[in-house]
Amino acid sequence: MTPAATRTVIAGLSAAGAIAGPWMRGNALPARAGFGAAIVAMAAMQQGLTRPSRAFARLRHGRSEDGRTWSGHDGEDCATDRRSKSGDDRANGVKQPPGPVRRCLRLLITVAALACLVFAPARAALPPCGAPPDLSDGWTVAAPADEGLNTDILCGIQARFQGWPEAAMHAVLVVRHGKLVYEQYFSGEDQQLGKSLGVVTFGPETKHDLRSVSKSVTALVLGIEIGKGRIGGADTPVYAQFPEYADLRSPQKDRIVVRDLLTMSQGLAWNEQLPYTDPRNSEIQMDDAADPVRFALAAPAVTDPGTIYNYSGGSATIVAALLRKATGRSLDDLARTDLFEPLGITDWTWNHLNGGVTAGASGLRLRPRDLAKIGQVVLDHGRWKGQQIVPEAWIADAIAPHIQGEGLFFYGYQFWLGRSLIGGREIGWAAGWGLGGQRMFVIPALDMVVIVHAGLYRSPLQSVGPLAVLNRYALPAAR
Repeated sequence: MTPAATRTVIAGLSAAGAIAGPWMRGNALPARAGFGAAIVAMAAMQQGLTRPSRAFARLRHGRSEDGRTWSGHDGEDCATDRRSKSGDDRANGVKQPPGPVRRCLRLLITVAALACLVFAPARAALPPCGAPPDLSDGWTVAAPADEGLNTDILCGIQARFQGWPEAAMHAVLVVRHGKLVYEQYFSGEDQQLGKSLGVVTFGPETKHDLRSVSKSVTALVLGIEIGKGRIGGADTPVYAQFPEYADLRSPQKDRIVVRDLLTMSQGLAWNEQLPYTDPRNSEIQMDDAADPVRFALAAPAVTDPGTIYNYSGGSATIVAALLRKATGRSLDDLARTDLFEPLGITDWTWNHLNGGVTAGASGLRLRPRDLAKIGQVVLDHGRWKGQQIVPEAWIADAIAPHIQGEGLFFYGYQFWLGRSLIGGREIGWAAGWGLGGQRMFVIPALDMVVIVHAGLYRSPLQSVGPLAVLNRYALPAAR
């Protein structure tokens, strides 16, 4: 802003304030306009969409001209008092200003908004987008530019999500060529399996719910145990492994094999389309059942196995029960010795359901860096630091398309399979996909893993933020 423009703003404030000030003081009105309100209102006036008085009156009550709500989160230093509503002004004893004062008030508000916009303290400068800290946790770290990433694009993640609180972003990590190259954490409200944790300041040591990304980990543990010969392969019949539930068998159910569980095509009636706050949701009913395994196996057969995808947390619960039957050990114990310990993962929890079966569908909590290790194992064909952890053939099957999933997604073995179009290039990816915005993206063509954690457990935005990280920042940075 030039000195002349500054003098103009100050002069305008002084002149308008001289006329309108006494009326404002007499009615105890706030003297400062909100930063967010100023921007929207000034934009509306500039485009000729509304009169100044109407723009600010609407924005004062948290609504824009098109009726959408807004948040003044950007304006801690230029706060707006929105406690009263214009319709209550007379009831609250606020006198309407005379015409000349009204006009000066409009000028005052406009100029004050401009002053607030210009003089509001700038955000702290973003730190250099260098290598994440070396925490001696098994990760080799590197600067994004050293691994072929455009930092001008990638490093925009921080500012974007700090300025977009509705996205409730908690963590973003990027791995390229086997090295951790980007790591950004935020603060926000979070839950642990539906129980509020309040506001959490996230960091490398903070565990996060994986929700249904747990299913992908469950499938990897199953692949490890198949590779070790401890349990039958993907074509093993399911119901024959549970003689204690013989009363639930039928000729149609006897055709269900492990592969059908992994691809959520077992053909059993199941409804997870209802909100998880709805007691009729099948997974909620299973989680609350005295015998969750019986509940999952008791569902009626409605379609031929292997033909139709139907999202089901019951599939991972049955897999966990199969592992316990075959090995005598729980899913989480097998994960500890055969997956987590080889990766140096020591800080984790995995919830159990009634009857002691591990909650294979959604109960795992990991630190973001440790989830990134699992993503790297998938990316590197089952290897970590040269050691084969998961059989290579199993990884290939797990992230190959086996059935049409939800919407435009294909589905593998508890992995979602999608694609992005970046600069005219189609880029395929596999993902662990969890409620609230939990994502583990594996992008083989770019030798990249992207981890996203968010807190949008009840919001339709839960897919928007993670896909913005992937499609607007991570993938374009690697072109």
